[in-house]
Amino acid sequence: MAAARVLRAGGCYRRHPLSSASSSASSGSSRAAERGERPDTVGGGFRPPAHSHSDWIGPPDKHSNLRPVIFYVPPEESALERRLREARQEAQASNQRFWARHNRAFRQEKEEFIYSRLKAKGLEMRDESGQKATLNAEEMAEFYKDFLNKNLKKHLQYNRNVPPLDKSSSGKCFSC
Repeated sequence: MAAARVLRAGGCYRRHPLSSASSSASSGSSRAAERGERPDTVGGGFRPPAHSHSDWIGPPDKHSNLRPVIFYVPPEESALERRLREARQEAQASNQRFWARHNRAFRQEKEEFIYSRLKAKGLEMRDESGQKATLNAEEMAEFYKDFLNKNLKKHLQYNRNVPPLDKSSSGKCFSC
């Protein structure tokens, strides 16, 4: 098993095991910079040390809740390894965009739902003590159900576009 570094809440990275498939073709920011590519960074410009031979995994993104990865690039990366790493990076970027948009829409619609329900009850967003007013579980379940139903097609499309983790015996992915 290969290893990756994982950022702890306190800001330091620790080793975390990853499957060899997920870290076999990864990237290092210092080598990317040497080749004139834009180095990957996590958390305010952090870069793994030049001697690192592991993927580095950061804390969950505040918008998407996905953990960003800085991929290690072997010094003599083959064309096939590079294609795999770039595909992984594009998949990561695509997932980041999808979940950031989805979560932003979810939060916005949830606030609008709560506001409309409280307004219908003649209540304000904050009670007399300044606490944010809430709805009960049944009312929120109605929102969650409606939100999921409304976004079903987006989720189905997202799941169709996510490549499978396994490869067929011919070396092509199942969706190819």
